[in-house]
Amino acid sequence: MKLPNLLTILRICLIPLIVLFFYLPVEYNFYYSAALFALAAWTDWLDGYLARKWNQTTRFGAFLDPVADKLMVAVALGLLIEAHGSWLMTVPALVIIGREIIISALREWMAQVGERTTVAVSSVGKWKTAFQMLGIFVLLAVPAGTTIAYAGVAVLYVSVILTIWSMVLYLNAAWPALKAGM
Repeated sequence: MKLPNLLTILRICLIPLIVLFFYLPVEYNFYYSAALFALAAWTDWLDGYLARKWNQTTRFGAFLDPVADKLMVAVALGLLIEAHGSWLMTVPALVIIGREIIISALREWMAQVGERTTVAVSSVGKWKTAFQMLGIFVLLAVPAGTTIAYAGVAVLYVSVILTIWSMVLYLNAAWPALKAGM
């Protein structure tokens, strides 16, 4: 097992710990949960960096890495929907989760028709991820309703704009293959 894949597996193992610390009735539980989320987000960057630098990309890693990312983000957003209990959090969370499902399905279909590289990760997708991770980190770290929480929501809304933009880019790139398959 290569280190980048181990880091991806570590990210998946951190997800239940993020949830556990989020709900633990201890002082600073939000900070612990946010710190674990930050560690998981860092492993996302690190595993990709190391896999490319050390030429250790694998099909297993290419499969598992996006699954780990989507699980981490969806679980964290679920926690935040409950904590905030507001449409201001629910709407961006559902847009983000919905986009992830659509793009995952699109990538799977494009791989089946031999066009997976058509929907490779773009720079907009990387910025989307950075803003998502930052917004989620901030929102996990502070109680709902605080000024900093509203700043975190604003960052999350920036990520929603990038989320929709990247989805449109992926769908446009895939459109010829989609149209041919209809």
